[in-house]
Amino acid sequence: MRVLIVEDQAGLVSALRVALQREGYAVDGAGSVADALEKLGVNAYDLVVLDINLPDGSGFEVAAALRTGEVEIPGEEAPRILMLTARNRLDDRVRGLDVGADDYLTKPFELAELTARLRALLRRPSSDGSAVLTHGPIRLDTARQLARRGDRELGLTLKEFSVLRYLMTRPAYIVSAEELLEHVWDENADPFTQTVRVTVGTLRRKLTVGEEAPALETVVGRGYRLRDLPELDQGATA
Repeated sequence: MRVLIVEDQAGLVSALRVALQREGYAVDGAGSVADALEKLGVNAYDLVVLDINLPDGSGFEVAAALRTGEVEIPGEEAPRILMLTARNRLDDRVRGLDVGADDYLTKPFELAELTARLRALLRRPSSDGSAVLTHGPIRLDTARQLARRGDRELGLTLKEFSVLRYLMTRPAYIVSAEELLEHVWDENADPFTQTVRVTVGTLRRKLTVGEEAPALETVVGRGYRLRDLPELDQGATA
């Protein structure tokens, strides 16, 4: 899951980045309305943690721009928005929810509550009405972060889970290493790193064991894609 933190307090952004990365999120930061809108127009985010008081405007503007389509975002799903602000008046909370926020949390806050609210937002059904992705015998519960192939639990790392989730939202499409690096890792990822190749390699070995049909293929020079699979595996699934 990729998160954008829109907050002009650098210390808070740094603390949230560390905490959310420990939860498995890829985290970017934006310190202004302009910076936020620019990043939202380039990167596909699952969640936006949004302050209201920003140096060049208001977080209300960012939420409204997302919900009205003023900012054109990549991908099919708009990110869920959690407003995180010191403004705790009722009219501010009502306005935040009315302009497009999905949730509203006031400062000071407990980190455990913030991460619980983010998980709750991710549990809400997507546009297809489900938080569970399926591809043949592979099932991915994006809310509980559980992955199975048939009766076998896959035991994925957080990054492997994120890569598989991205691939499962694009079945039959070839996804390049650069695209995975952009959408699954954060803006600080080294574009020359081998981390995508290594992560895909370990994911491939977990997706297919014994006599199971290969699930993930490399298209030389282009990237990776999930193979078409029958709903029930034939052969061993140890």
